[in-house]
Amino acid sequence: MTPGLVFGIALGASLGVLGGAIGTYFSIKNTFGPRERAFMIRISIITWIAVSMFVAALMLLPKPYNFLLWIPYCIALPLAIMRWNRKQLEIRNQESLRKADG
Repeated sequence: MTPGLVFGIALGASLGVLGGAIGTYFSIKNTFGPRERAFMIRISIITWIAVSMFVAALMLLPKPYNFLLWIPYCIALPLAIMRWNRKQLEIRNQESLRKADG
């Protein structure tokens, strides 16, 4: 491997992790109540573990089999995001109703 390729891979991986960390931070910071915050922390942990396992499997499985991992990943990730967004909105609405009543 050339030094440029090693640098490019390291820089790309670093930027990806940094972007994920920033997204996680603001997803948790921009919550409105304790239940919503706890939900976002739990979902963030699950997502970091799942994506880390996906990347590890991509690197460990031999080609061309590792490319097959993209099929369930590209189906499961958007479905999970939509479900979690609905759940977060539900929690947010419940907490706002409690604040209005209390």
